[in-house]
Amino acid sequence: MNVPKPGEKIQIHSYKHNGHIHRIWEETTILKGTQQLVIGANDRTLVTESDGRTWVTREPAICYFDMDYWFNVIGMIREDGVYYYCNVSSPFVFEDGAIKYIDYDLDIKVFPDMTYVLLDEDEYENHRQEMNYPPIIDPILKKNLGYLKEMIHQRKGPFASDFIDNWYERFLMYRD
Repeated sequence: MNVPKPGEKIQIHSYKHNGHIHRIWEETTILKGTQQLVIGANDRTLVTESDGRTWVTREPAICYFDMDYWFNVIGMIREDGVYYYCNVSSPFVFEDGAIKYIDYDLDIKVFPDMTYVLLDEDEYENHRQEMNYPPIIDPILKKNLGYLKEMIHQRKGPFASDFIDNWYERFLMYRD
């Protein structure tokens, strides 16, 4: 598998299970890229929704993709602390200058005090039926939701106390 190189600017493409594009982040700077793990960062990047609407992110964010897990994590750096948005998703692929994954609707929002809330359970159930998710997908996603919750509770991986700060410092070295 081709891997993105540190300093390289790439896009992030989120798809739905039916193959349709869900969302595109226009520019993310790679901080670490291996076949196993990609860490990137962006700040005020253009995001295009599937219906063509666009918006710009409001704060710096560190993006974490690991091939071992069916989720990815975005740590958003705000004045009152780091908020995390965790997408339950397929493992990523890197092709055509973009990180690509399938978004499976379920999300966890984590607050600076490490409390969290599970989001979009209704959307998941609707899409599971509409897009005819294979039966094997549900147990995989639920197991990975468990891994994600463990990482949050144990403050491991992207939830470790200095993870976001350290990667943000590296991101600042690449900024113009």
